[in-house]
Amino acid sequence: MAKSFKMESVEVEMVETPNRRICTRIPAPESLPVIEKLRKFEPVSMSGQPLVVWDKAEGFNVYDKYGNKWIDFSSGVLVTNAGHSNPAVKRAALSMIEHGLMHNYCFPTEIRSELAEKLVEISPEPLNKVFLLTTGSEACECAIKLARTYGLTKGGRKKIKIVTFMEDFHGRTMGSQMAGGSPSAKEWIVNLDPDMNQVPFPNSYYYDWADESRADYSDDRCFETWMGYLDSQGIKPEQIAAFMPETFQGGWAQFMPVGFVKRLRKFCDDNDILLIFDEVQAGFGRSGKLYSFQHYDVKADLVCLGKGVSSSLPLSGVIGRQDVLDLYGPNKMTSTHTGNPVCCAAALANIKYIFDNKLIEKSEELGYVLEKRLDEIIARYPEYIGNCKGKGLVKALVITKKNSREIDPDLAHDIVRISIEKGLLFFAPVGAGSTIKVCPPLVITKEALLEGLDVLEEAIGSAIG
Repeated sequence: MAKSFKMESVEVEMVETPNRRICTRIPAPESLPVIEKLRKFEPVSMSGQPLVVWDKAEGFNVYDKYGNKWIDFSSGVLVTNAGHSNPAVKRAALSMIEHGLMHNYCFPTEIRSELAEKLVEISPEPLNKVFLLTTGSEACECAIKLARTYGLTKGGRKKIKIVTFMEDFHGRTMGSQMAGGSPSAKEWIVNLDPDMNQVPFPNSYYYDWADESRADYSDDRCFETWMGYLDSQGIKPEQIAAFMPETFQGGWAQFMPVGFVKRLRKFCDDNDILLIFDEVQAGFGRSGKLYSFQHYDVKADLVCLGKGVSSSLPLSGVIGRQDVLDLYGPNKMTSTHTGNPVCCAAALANIKYIFDNKLIEKSEELGYVLEKRLDEIIARYPEYIGNCKGKGLVKALVITKKNSREIDPDLAHDIVRISIEKGLLFFAPVGAGSTIKVCPPLVITKEALLEGLDVLEEAIGSAIG
């Protein structure tokens, strides 16, 4: 088990730059009563993040009440693509509140119609209908429901398998967690659905059979090897309703080989299987494309949306083919907060801001800056960084024990802690607690990005030392 962040304020070096400020002990002594109150009244599961008590956040900065200011490399877990408290998003949400509409259930509203139309307008074919929801887990649950219903109409009760990928994350509700790829995370369920099946992700740090050093790694032989695994598990094409990968694996920011996904798309077409991409953390410009699955140059049947769709308020959805979205009749597939008017207004403003300010292109451009600088850091500490994957403004460093492929959660924890003491904010290490995700808001400046990476390099050196 990785270290926890201690309830103990320590003396740290003071920092003052245009982008960072550390002027107290860390965590700030005055913030400890707030943390203690949370630990008293919230479950222990809520106590895993670094001890920074957020007071406000703007653009690519997070502030506490005590004068400290961080460059944010978390985006609030890949939400604030258009920046924290984006002025256009704030104005839209406040305007809807002041207009007098804060909830509407499934009754028709103009703002929901505008957002649904906009999402279809910016999405590639055949994504031409959208069902708006609240959380990423809810979107994944809905996609599973639609896929199984589709399978029942095509092949009866035998065509209900949902095939997902080892180490994928789809949420924490029962269905989304059964679809997830972490066996330990679903031990509580006990009676797992035998038709929710996981197979190796074809670009995983953990599976030697897909070692990227192989010359044939991303070609047809990789797909054939993977198909052999399906067959060894007794999974037949006629049993499968859908494949549902994370577009990139959230824990490691790893993409599948393009050639593999193209073969998977053809396999789905040949066997009337839906291909669903979980884009909850991958979408809305994060990787240098509107949707990250567009890097594969394939069509999606369903896409799960969330996080960056609003850059702020809780909103998610499933966008996809009309024949699949229309499988349920009136009042048969609803949600209490579907298309909340305030969230819809925020999402519309967010999408407009992303396009008007070319944040998708900016993510791609700054992604090259990020990659180059991380390569320099890896070259300095190659014995402690086992892997670095990602595209655009999402990268993941897998921290390992010295000259080993064995992960090192304690070292990753220390790197994050020291970074925070220097004014650079990460969320807690993920992927068994050894992966540090670099995912700043897309509005970050080149100067702030490079400054943050300099801090990261310093933190790695300090943690090792």
